[in-house]
Amino acid sequence: MADISFRKVVKKFGEVGVVHDFSLEVTDREFIVFLGPSGCGKSTLLRMLAGLENITGGEIAIGGRVVNDLTPRERDIAMVFQNYALYPHMSVYGNIAFGLKRMKIAKAEIDKRVHAAAATLGLEPFLQRKSTALSGGQQQRVAIARAIVKTPGVFLFDEPLSNLDAKLRNHMRVEIARLHQRLNTTTVYVTHDQLEAMTLADRIVLLRDGVIQQVGTPREIFERPLTQFVAAFIGTPAMNFIDVDLRGNGGLVLDRTRFDLDGRSKVVAGIRPAHFRQAPPQENTNIIEGIVDLIEFLGNEALISLQYAGIELGILVPAGQCPAVGDKARMTFDADNVHVFDAESGMSLRRPEAGRSRAVA
Repeated sequence: MADISFRKVVKKFGEVGVVHDFSLEVTDREFIVFLGPSGCGKSTLLRMLAGLENITGGEIAIGGRVVNDLTPRERDIAMVFQNYALYPHMSVYGNIAFGLKRMKIAKAEIDKRVHAAAATLGLEPFLQRKSTALSGGQQQRVAIARAIVKTPGVFLFDEPLSNLDAKLRNHMRVEIARLHQRLNTTTVYVTHDQLEAMTLADRIVLLRDGVIQQVGTPREIFERPLTQFVAAFIGTPAMNFIDVDLRGNGGLVLDRTRFDLDGRSKVVAGIRPAHFRQAPPQENTNIIEGIVDLIEFLGNEALISLQYAGIELGILVPAGQCPAVGDKARMTFDADNVHVFDAESGMSLRRPEAGRSRAVA
């Protein structure tokens, strides 16, 4: 079993707190992604798990064993870094085998493991090449192969695709997903790229300033964000936010059985760009009308920027129905697709049990 427990983990650099009271349970064979903006503490957490950073407070356990005072070698982990950290004077075979030789594994076993890892990652034709003769994607595969030959209980990935171009990132993301399916090993993956998180994770841990904002499956976090920060961070293009005056000046219809609006005068409504649609002439509910000032063609769809009530809204429309710059657009959305957040705290106001009767805000 390679379950992982973070128990009230704290990290400070001098007087500066980087991670605050972090607690999380990772189940055996789970693929967990730490996601968040730069400086949120995600890489620091990974380095503490790996034993590369000391823990200021709390405990980390792997497989039920507290590892706070263990060296990285004693923790049954393997780590893949953002920079490939390959030895340029060694062949691909030598780079993959290096860790096993230090562990004094028998030569025949090393050879068996290296060839098995190379076959898994499509590296067999390159085993005798120097690592410097490989492309960026091939070098990253060598780094991953070097990790999997150790057959660790836990894999750690620290932004492994950041140095690759977009096409290689997409390819390697698929390769990592397939690798996890084959090896079924507990994996903790750090990234600032929400696409990587959404496509790879069993669960996402979204962080901000060293504090967990939400933990859940990609679908849970996308469909039911707990805070306005989560809603803004997850989803491309980003969610739109509209200030709503509940005293009747906003014109938007909010469902009071779905959202706790009692005692509030102002809230923030969130609507994703894909949830807008063109409003027919006879529809008068939740009308968003404004002038198109920018168009971004995305293939089958176009993202239009619409000026509305002093803010800019992003709206996805079918490319064949895209208005021209300067046109007036009249859009609406279904009330079931609205998210509502407290104007001060940013917390979601969704009730645990969402009904469907409506009241005008």
